[in-house]
Amino acid sequence: MLNIGNLVVDSLDYILIVDKNYRIVYNTRYDATLNNRSKEYDSQDILNKYYFDVYPELKRSESSVVRCIETGQIVIMKHQTYYDYLGRKFITNNVTFPIMRRGSLVAVVELAIDSDEEGKTDTISSRKFDEFVLRLQKDAGLITFDTILTDDDRMKKAIEQAKILATLPNPVLIYGETGTGKELFVQSMINYSGVPKNKVVIQNCAAVPDNLMESILFGTVRGVYTGAENKSGLFEEADGGVLFLDEISSIPYTVQAKLLRVIQDGTFRPLGAAKDKQVNVKIIGAMNVDPVKAIEEGTFRSDLFYRFSSGFISLVPLRERKEDIKLFIKYYVDYFAQVYSRNIIGIDKRVEDIFLNYSWEGNVRELRNVIEAMVVSDQDKQVMGYDELPDYFIHKLSQEETIYEKLVNETEENTEADRLTYHELMDRYEERIIRGALEEAGGNVSRAGEILDIPRETLRYRMKKLGL
Repeated sequence: MLNIGNLVVDSLDYILIVDKNYRIVYNTRYDATLNNRSKEYDSQDILNKYYFDVYPELKRSESSVVRCIETGQIVIMKHQTYYDYLGRKFITNNVTFPIMRRGSLVAVVELAIDSDEEGKTDTISSRKFDEFVLRLQKDAGLITFDTILTDDDRMKKAIEQAKILATLPNPVLIYGETGTGKELFVQSMINYSGVPKNKVVIQNCAAVPDNLMESILFGTVRGVYTGAENKSGLFEEADGGVLFLDEISSIPYTVQAKLLRVIQDGTFRPLGAAKDKQVNVKIIGAMNVDPVKAIEEGTFRSDLFYRFSSGFISLVPLRERKEDIKLFIKYYVDYFAQVYSRNIIGIDKRVEDIFLNYSWEGNVRELRNVIEAMVVSDQDKQVMGYDELPDYFIHKLSQEETIYEKLVNETEENTEADRLTYHELMDRYEERIIRGALEEAGGNVSRAGEILDIPRETLRYRMKKLGL
């Protein structure tokens, strides 16, 4: 395990330092104290040697070290393949960043994870590398509101709302489907607020067993149960800062009542304690389940939701942001073409039309993964097409098209339906059903809810979303 600044790194395979003149200053791959395989080499054959003497077959145009030295920018590269002077082959995923002194580049540092398979994106090493890069970006404060890409007016409004809320003590709840960018918003808010990193506490509530949630949030006193010790909870750790509760609706219903109390007056009682404690903590929650649906299903307290209502941010799903689909296509094609050293400039019209009409249940994250898989599969083409789409995506596409065609065939407005996307058509059907129920109920929303067998609050929420 290595410590780089505040970042704990437990997954690196090597660290390489090269100065601006391409001399190798250090490489853990050849350090016997850190790598048993280094016995194959004499460190004197590596240190202070010219980079391209040690890796003679590596093309300059495909080297992350060269790109970083020439541009002075952080470089991310996956599946970089090269051979050293003894003919040993390496395939690595790298993050390379510059070391600056008085405004001038003096060296670069490369952090690398060996790839377990060439030309594959969905492997353990690839996923581990993506997680590592994200942690590195968070620790370095590189995730800001400026890094959130959008051309959608509703998302721009959400960004402005988040900026305001970041500077206020109000609790914040961010709702969005999986992959819409909730964590980007949270990290941007934290960086924008100026709260010190040691006062930011993050907890994925879905990863905590129900019977441990209360003790983790509020702490324990010795003897309250077998093995319990005096231990501070997350609220004490975050006192004077920010506590981010991801998947907040996963907190047990009874514990949510105690969370509500902290939001109301800043007090809580550790498990087994006789006295309350007072803290000053800004709470940011995130959830990928519609709050109204969670309340209806009894997994999220309505009174807790109302306490968040003044700081509620709803992120628009990607399928409703056509311009953003185009924006992300260009961004990720350019990004992964650079990461994988491919000469790719875009996708063809057929694939673009597919992307614009696809449901994107995984939202931006799913689009990112599809484009990465396409870039990896393509070796020569500048413009990627249908043949480069991954098999799992084509399978999902065929399933969606089958459902869509069934709906089109059932509608009385075939001409108009042919121009609608799958989700637009589903909304049209839902609107028709709700209008029919309202008409039968004489405009009485409560009665219409009874006819449809859904709560009145849910019906009003759906009516608002559909513009009724």
